[in-house]
Amino acid sequence: MKTELQEPATAVAGQNMAGKYLTFALGGESYAIPVLKVREIIRLTSITTVPQMPDYIRGVINLRGKIIPVMDLRLRFGFAAATNTEQNCIVVVQVKNPAGQPTAMGLVVDAVEEVAQIAAVDIEETPDFGTQVDTGYILGMAKIKGVVKALLDIDRVIGGDTVARIVATTALTS
Repeated sequence: MKTELQEPATAVAGQNMAGKYLTFALGGESYAIPVLKVREIIRLTSITTVPQMPDYIRGVINLRGKIIPVMDLRLRFGFAAATNTEQNCIVVVQVKNPAGQPTAMGLVVDAVEEVAQIAAVDIEETPDFGTQVDTGYILGMAKIKGVVKALLDIDRVIGGDTVARIVATTALTS
């Protein structure tokens, strides 16, 4: 009888997620998003408030003639609001709206750290925090230079319903 060696689930999960990630600081912790989702990084600029948005939606910016909605990731994750510093910036990412069309979204982060190549062996599955905690937006946990960073599924962080609402509202303001 021949038995095949099977890789642990964490190794298989890590292989699917290995690659380049943009790492950034938020609320004293480190996070990462796939670099292929990132369009550009810009300095924090004047943000126009849009009424009747969730508190974590700061508003919109005009980026070279295109209106881009901006989300404060600190507030989205339930962290306390912080005063703006020179280190704050907007990471412009490409996400999919509910119709499956790509749309740009700005994310205010505390500071961008680096672009890191993360190997499969450095990625583990998201720990089980119990049924009361939704971790669906976390792809996995990576160990980079001795620091644990949460790998974010930015499409889920932003959420299709949030994108639809923002796109509809910004279409009215542009």
